[in-house]
Amino acid sequence: MSDAASAAPFGVYVHWPFCRAKCPYCDFNSHVRHNGIDESGFVAAYLRELDYFAVLSSGRNVSSIFFGGGTPSLMRPTTVAAILDAIAAHWTVAHDAEITLEANPTSVEAENFAGYAAAGVNRLSLGVQALDDASLKALGRQHTTQEALEALALAKQHFGRVSFDLIYAREGQTVRAWETELNRALDHAADHLSLYQLTIEDGTPFAARHAAGTLRVPDAAKARALYELTQGLCEAAGLPAYEISNHARPGAESRHNLLYWRGYDYAGIGPGAHSRITLNGMKRALIATKSPEAWREEVATRGHGIASDETLSAAEAAEEYLLMGLRLAEGIDLARLASIDGRRIDAQILGALAGEGLLMRDGDRLAATPKGRLVLERLILELVD
Repeated sequence: MSDAASAAPFGVYVHWPFCRAKCPYCDFNSHVRHNGIDESGFVAAYLRELDYFAVLSSGRNVSSIFFGGGTPSLMRPTTVAAILDAIAAHWTVAHDAEITLEANPTSVEAENFAGYAAAGVNRLSLGVQALDDASLKALGRQHTTQEALEALALAKQHFGRVSFDLIYAREGQTVRAWETELNRALDHAADHLSLYQLTIEDGTPFAARHAAGTLRVPDAAKARALYELTQGLCEAAGLPAYEISNHARPGAESRHNLLYWRGYDYAGIGPGAHSRITLNGMKRALIATKSPEAWREEVATRGHGIASDETLSAAEAAEEYLLMGLRLAEGIDLARLASIDGRRIDAQILGALAGEGLLMRDGDRLAATPKGRLVLERLILELVD
């Protein structure tokens, strides 16, 4: 491993794939098990796969840990503690490491907040998704608005940092209704909000309804108006967008997610988890088996559940850095891009896109403007060609 790789930020992602119910818009690797889960058996598998990744990425200093899902707040606090203890045994964990856990704001799951904090979690991300009960029901959520606000208040008591998610551009949602809802959210926000436009993902119940014409989402013009309203309200409230869908007070950005968008390495543990590990100067992309039970069996027999392990070419690594980095308000470092595969973006293309008000350059920093982030797919295609 190069000195640069060993000194760079490094994260550990832990994927807990189980949910009480599958939301109709969700295409994540999440599963419902009505007959219960052998949690102790899965804990043993997580610890064994951590052994494997510790060898693969030895010498790294962990700057962030993220429990995602699925629904990690269905985990017992003792499970979270065991995984955190194992991570600390394998790597050096920074004294100020960000340790995030995603949680649903049901009253049952909120009862575990104190236990998660005692285990070492210092940042909670709540999946609120909406602040009106009719929308929550339509989204398949298991909590009410009141439960969400109570869970948020409780989270602020136990964790130094708290974020929550909302989905907008929902069926029938007007600009005025979203303005009212977002202002209410900002009244309750701590230092971070994730605000996602509803997308119709293939294979989901929402996709089937959309294809049948029984689910109507805002058209492109209204979606743009909702997005621009979101940017303006959050900016005025002191939570500017640091990424397309993420807003934070300066200094309160999600360090773990920044690690992804800035193109640094991370070990992904659990069913369906992705990893990026640099070895011998080359970046490897690893993906674990999605089925929880199949993954656990593979870990028992092989020591890991990795189904795909590919070494990215220099060009693929550079394009991934470009794709992820331009999501950020800070953009990318052109010198770093050149160091990956020698790439120099054509000056004429840069000039033309800057002339349209889509890109801005400051020395070696290249960033999409707010206008450019609205057409990011087009920007990426033109910059990669």
